[in-house]
Order: sequence, then C-alpha cells, then structure tokens
Amino acid sequence: MSDTDLIIGEDGLARPAWASTDPMMCDYYDTEWGMPVRDEQGLYERISLEAFQAGLSWATILRKRPAFREAFDGFDPDRVASYGDAEFDRLMSDEGIVRNRAKITATITNAKATIALRDKGGLVDFVWSFQPNQTPTPRTAAEVPSSSPESVALSKALRKEGFAFVGPTTMYALMEAVGIIDTHLVGSHRRGSSGIWPD
Repeated sequence: MSDTDLIIGEDGLARPAWASTDPMMCDYYDTEWGMPVRDEQGLYERISLEAFQAGLSWATILRKRPAFREAFDGFDPDRVASYGDAEFDRLMSDEGIVRNRAKITATITNAKATIALRDKGGLVDFVWSFQPNQTPTPRTAAEVPSSSPESVALSKALRKEGFAFVGPTTMYALMEAVGIIDTHLVGSHRRGSSGIWPD
C-alpha cells in the first residue's frame, strides 16, 4: 500500500488522505461518511448535496451545508416541493449556497419526485433496494471505483421516477456516503463501522 493512501493521525488512527488534513473533513469521515441513512429527509438531503457537489469539491459543499439547510427549509421534501418563482429567485440570490440554476431546479424537482415515490414504498426502500451482494474492499485510493452496475441501475431507476442530477457517478458517491457500500480503505479505522458490512 502506498504510504499516501492511509495516513496515521496524531490520534493514532488511520484515515485516507482526503480526511486527514482538514478538521471538518476528518470529523465528517469519523462520524458520518459511510454510516447508514434510512430516513426520507436525510436521504433526500444527501441526494441534493451530491448533486450540488458535481464538479466541485465535497469540502466546499460540506462547508456550505448549514447554509444549504437554511436555504432549503432543512431539506423537507414537502416544503421544497412547494417552491415557486419567489423561492427560486431567493435561492439564486443566496450567496451562502451554490447558485447553479440547473442544480437548484433539480433539488425542487427531486423533492416532488420524492413525494411521488411514497406511493411505491418511499425513497429509502427504493434507494436501498440497489444494495449489492458484496462491497468493494479497496486497499488503495486507486482501487475505489467511481461507479458500479448498481449505481448505473439506481441512476436509471431514479431518472425514470422523475429525478434529475442523479448520474451513475453521483449515485455511487451517494451509496458510499450513506452506507449502502463500504469503500473505506482496508486498514482504515472506519472500515466496517456502518454495521452493514463485516470489516
């Protein structure tokens, strides 16, 4: 294993390079990333933030998350689905978030699609139904995939249900973030921490 793939912190714990320097990213890695998200609002928020992250760094989105939560009413799908022109204009002028017209539109669209999915068992069961039979076991950062057959299938299925900005790579990042797969590097102190997969 390359010595840059896992870094031993001052606390003696092994983390990947992306989670080893910025205290915010380290805390996110240690407490949230890869842990199961099984509530509708939480999953809708993660889908929304992954869409906003496209083309940007996750650190940028994480720093802005409090502002995103305030701007989008805590990512309550029912409230966001009711947004009209006034709310859209408010969001486009909000310097605290990423002011991208297509991504803001997609967040509102996806709130409506989330509500519609309730008639089919709900967003959580829908997304988690794409959990694979096994998870990757990457030893190096280069071995972490950027997509999978399951993320491709999830992307297609969500698009069929009216979701936007849910490409295969974005959905793979979502699956990593919410514990559907475990891509913690072998040797990381967080490997197997989700309880979904044995380490």
